[in-house]
Amino acid sequence: MAPSFMYFTTFLLIMSIMGTQSNGEEVYKPNQSQTTLVFYLHDVTTGPNATVAPVIGLSGKVWSYTTFGTIFVVDDPVHLSPSISSTQVGRAQGILTASAIDGSNVNVVLSVVFNNLQYSGSTIEIQGVSRQRENYRELSIVSGTGKFRYARGFASFETSFYDAATTHSVIRLTLNMIL
Repeated sequence: MAPSFMYFTTFLLIMSIMGTQSNGEEVYKPNQSQTTLVFYLHDVTTGPNATVAPVIGLSGKVWSYTTFGTIFVVDDPVHLSPSISSTQVGRAQGILTASAIDGSNVNVVLSVVFNNLQYSGSTIEIQGVSRQRENYRELSIVSGTGKFRYARGFASFETSFYDAATTHSVIRLTLNMIL
């Protein structure tokens, strides 16, 4: 009796392991939907209306985007179009860390917090390395809340406009998600 029980248990164990293996490809389930949303971030790095600010860095170093170890907080308004007068739908709030010794990369942890329209109260969580010397950057969408619960995908950030005199930039944010 004991040997047949062990064979049966081993068989169940092997079947359960085989049932959970995957070939590494994303499996699309019928009840999931793909969504693409486009918004615009308005980013200001200096002055009384700054939406990005350094909070800490290495002692004796200038705190900048290209100085390793500098940490910034961000609270950019999120709009429906590039115009600052267009409808604001939320805020992009988070932390940026200059994470490359040569200043080429910033590690981003960002929450898009919606406070308007049909997404009010929902968030999208973005994380990854932003190659700041490139105009087009992709980061991971790792989760969300509310209408975006269990979201995953990628976010692309593309600089649409930059005014060096005012340090104001407009960044096109495209969210490609599976919900």
